[in-house]
Amino acid sequence: MLFNLSLADREAAGLTRRLAAIDKVAGRLLHANEQTYLNFAGNDYLGLSQAPELRLAAEQAAREYGVGAVASPLVVGHQAIHRALEAELADWLGVEAVLLFSSGFSANQAIIKALLTKDHQCWQDKLNHASLQEAGLLSPARMRRFAHNDMASLAARLTPQAGLIISEGVFSMDGDLGNWPELVALAEQSRNWLMIDDAHGLGVLGHQGRGTLSHFGLATSRVQIMMGTFGKALGVGGAFVGGSRALIDYLQNYGRGYVYSTHLPPPQAAAILAAVRLVRRADDKRAHLAGLVERFRQGVASLPCELLPSITAIQPLVIGEEGRTLALAARLQERGIWVGAIRPPTVPTGSARLRITLSAAHRPGDIDALIGALQDSL
Repeated sequence: MLFNLSLADREAAGLTRRLAAIDKVAGRLLHANEQTYLNFAGNDYLGLSQAPELRLAAEQAAREYGVGAVASPLVVGHQAIHRALEAELADWLGVEAVLLFSSGFSANQAIIKALLTKDHQCWQDKLNHASLQEAGLLSPARMRRFAHNDMASLAARLTPQAGLIISEGVFSMDGDLGNWPELVALAEQSRNWLMIDDAHGLGVLGHQGRGTLSHFGLATSRVQIMMGTFGKALGVGGAFVGGSRALIDYLQNYGRGYVYSTHLPPPQAAAILAAVRLVRRADDKRAHLAGLVERFRQGVASLPCELLPSITAIQPLVIGEEGRTLALAARLQERGIWVGAIRPPTVPTGSARLRITLSAAHRPGDIDALIGALQDSL
């Protein structure tokens, strides 16, 4: 059958993906194969997934509301805890209204498919997340990709036809920031809407962790659509879309991923609400994380591989060849270090890498152990 041939091709190319048998992830540590590893592969950037405040909030909500929302939000699924979370998010991020989704993938699909018609264009950064790229291709609009963070490339592709410009706040595989001051200027000049996917910037960058726009000193009102997730710096799961009241009302009626999906479980919504309140006052965690990033970059600067420019928790080491990348990750595991080996098609051919992610849960000694293991393994 076709899928057997496809899997055989991927196996021959050394690109087959398999689930790792993880027993437990506990903050800075990962337990698997009856061993304990330092975890540098997750997205728990502030270490909140283990926070007692989140556990307690989830437990209390489970007792009060039960463990499931029992229906889509437009039926009977939208409860008091969901309204409280939406209000907190809107206040934190400075947007008129917010809509909750089960995942960032479903949120991105719902936004693009609901908003764009055959009369629109969709301009996307070439390195945008797969959920954005796929939704753009499946929508009736014409999708045009521009070179990564290249504003001249975007400007050359803009047309009088109205549409939506989409870029990420922090790019998940490179760790660099989108060029948001120029993106905002181009969108305003061309009178097109602008959307930010800030999954990896939210909680880590900006005043009170408000994200990439805040980092650049940009008002959220200058970007019409904000998407963020709760499974990275906030340590839980799910996603939201923020924007004008009119946008949210429209998506509430036409966003199929929202209309036809069971709502977030109340304990999850309660844990997210507790996380938002922690993130707003987590300047100490953000400062600690920034110090760890600088410590790591200084420690690996002389290694014989490419360290991509990044000020964020995502610190990619480009190895190049897929087999060598997998072998290096295996050698690190032998030394008690767990990192992600990222290969095509997630990243371009020839740019296989170790996607090293740091967390405020890490200690300086953890970073030193990682640096030492990389020096020995390379």
